[in-house]
Amino acid sequence: MASHIGKLPVTIPAGVEVKIDGQSFTAKGVKGTDSYEIPEGITAQVEGNEIILVPADDLRPTRAKHGLARSIVASMVKGVHEGYAKTLDIVGTGYRAQAKGKGIEFSLGYSHTITVEPPEGIEFELPNPNQVIVKGIDKQAVGQCAANIRKLRAPEPYKGKGIKYSDERILRKAGKAGK
Repeated sequence: MASHIGKLPVTIPAGVEVKIDGQSFTAKGVKGTDSYEIPEGITAQVEGNEIILVPADDLRPTRAKHGLARSIVASMVKGVHEGYAKTLDIVGTGYRAQAKGKGIEFSLGYSHTITVEPPEGIEFELPNPNQVIVKGIDKQAVGQCAANIRKLRAPEPYKGKGIKYSDERILRKAGKAGK
């Protein structure tokens, strides 16, 4: 029994360079460069325009790492080629965001504003004061940065005010008058 996900080959799109040096894997594309240490017990090979990850044995920990390594390699290849983006919506009267240098200044109903600076390799985009787009080549870093921004004022269930992902549905509750 090999990992179902690990068995799938990763297709290398045009314009992406892949280098495998022992256990270190590097992907270089139009958006940038990213590297990853492949876990022990798994070897990566390039065959044509596909990357194939092969486990050394059939032990449970190796099978687990096989699927993980394949997923990380696939998201790295996609990241350097297209990049990742998460869109956050700001809902609420007077709640807004504005660009301040490279960072963003949020007004979220607190007595003070909150300034968020982008971590390394992440950039922010503000199409309008009620929307923030977090962009980068590292899928995990983009998701973590978006989660940190959402945490500043998570959406509440009564009026739906707060910062939410654009594809997130807020479960609404009836208030006290809902009897």
